[in-house]
Amino acid sequence: MCRLLRLKLMVNLLSDDRGVTAIEYGLIAALIAVAAIAAFSLVGTNLSSTFYTVATDL
Repeated sequence: MCRLLRLKLMVNLLSDDRGVTAIEYGLIAALIAVAAIAAFSLVGTNLSSTFYTVATDL
């Protein structure tokens, strides 16, 4: 009887998909954050070199 109960519990745990949506949203948010950090660092580098060029031309 105990073995059947354990098997039923294992099947229930494996078929439970309630947290899947939260994990997907978390992965999407992480991907957006990585893309934003890369874009901001690229823009910051270009902006810094532009300010340096303007400062040296003055």
